[in-house]
Amino acid sequence: MDNFNAKEVKDRVVEWIREWFRQNGNGCNAVIGISGGKDSSVVAGLCVEALGRNRVIGVTMPNGVQPDIQDSIRLINHLGIKRYDINIGTAFSALMEEVEAKLGGAASEQTRINMAPRLRMTALYAVSQSNNGRVANTCNLSEDWVGYSTRYGDAAGDFSPLGGLTVAEVIAVGKELDLPVDLVEKTPSDGLCGKSDEDNLGFTYAVLDRYIRTGVCEDPAVKALIDRKHVLNEFKLKPIPHFQL
Repeated sequence: MDNFNAKEVKDRVVEWIREWFRQNGNGCNAVIGISGGKDSSVVAGLCVEALGRNRVIGVTMPNGVQPDIQDSIRLINHLGIKRYDINIGTAFSALMEEVEAKLGGAASEQTRINMAPRLRMTALYAVSQSNNGRVANTCNLSEDWVGYSTRYGDAAGDFSPLGGLTVAEVIAVGKELDLPVDLVEKTPSDGLCGKSDEDNLGFTYAVLDRYIRTGVCEDPAVKALIDRKHVLNEFKLKPIPHFQL
């Protein structure tokens, strides 16, 4: 991070977003699922600077009751963008009930955890297609590196402004955008299992970010864990393999 110029990077990402929309949806709107955390906040802030607030749509998608929903609403109000509130709770319960009925028993914990983000992505694309939109992916490089995302859930989207930035770099860009500091520095959590990202991963983002950028990880066990996650989850970032005739 010593040589990281947050203003320069922020300006480059903003221009990248503008150019992407010129080529892939000139005049379209950016549609973003707003969780109230740093990634969706920073993506929304970048899109507002790139496209103007009138072309950015924020969507909140609680699964029933979301304790920190006010963080999402505060970020949307801070940016002055259009907002849709779509509660996926009824759809989640109905689909889970149907799945478990056909499975003949309880679905696995990972099934329950990953179903919500996949339903959210369905909701985002519904909003997008009804509003001349393009859906923003809000994953960052650190999450992508170890596969900490749901395939066809939060890992989906049409463009990915943060895909080349580590967690620490995203935070620095968020501060450069003058977003609410408590949202930018909010402890990362998937909001699904009650644990922080770092609890789930088994290492801190600071350690992961350093390893990604410098190749240095002083704990051999942590290095091995990161490498294993990277190898096992790299397929998430690649196109679907297909038979070539």
